[in-house]
Amino acid sequence: MWFKNLRADVKAAKNNDPAARNAFEILLTYSGVHALSWHRVAYFFHKIKLKLLARIISQLARFFTGIEIHPAAKIEGGVFIDHGSGVVIGETAEVHKGTVIYQGVTLGGTGKERGKRHPTIMENVTLSAGAKVLGGFTVGKGAKIGAGAVVLKEVPPYATVVGVPGRIVRIREPESEDSTHSGIIAVTALNAELNMEKEERAKEAARIAEEKRSGKKQ
Repeated sequence: MWFKNLRADVKAAKNNDPAARNAFEILLTYSGVHALSWHRVAYFFHKIKLKLLARIISQLARFFTGIEIHPAAKIEGGVFIDHGSGVVIGETAEVHKGTVIYQGVTLGGTGKERGKRHPTIMENVTLSAGAKVLGGFTVGKGAKIGAGAVVLKEVPPYATVVGVPGRIVRIREPESEDSTHSGIIAVTALNAELNMEKEERAKEAARIAEEKRSGKKQ
């Protein structure tokens, strides 16, 4: 299984990085591939309850690669971490195959709650440089998260999210899906965007009302 995942990681690097020349170069020089390989060893020891050893391995991987992955995080083969410096992946995060993660990405939580508190990243998601995905929700298949975006809510499949806080600016129709399913995806994305806008308007109204109350007191 370890070698199968390693082959999938190398293939993902070759498919996603135009600078990658061959598998030998990737194995020797790509810190993202190294970090994932270390992580799978740490994950094995974590599963058999040797958690201290697992944490030591994960911290060694962080020291050598600049990428911090908690030993309990579930990462499928075929994930590509490009450049990788500053990437942080939390304990309950799940990352599915085809995902591309650029430098500075955080898959984190929003507080001290226990249980599922880190995101699930579905297949073929792109997480651009500096993106922060915070919370125990799902980022749908094929979604794209823009550079520097802070995502705090679930993202529907094939959506493009940008900004702080993250907002949906586009929905793509998957080529392999039928029109009915594409319509459902588009409606889901539109509803999510409308809900975000409603919340922003409510916050603004509350702020204005508070300012008025403060003015009357003075």
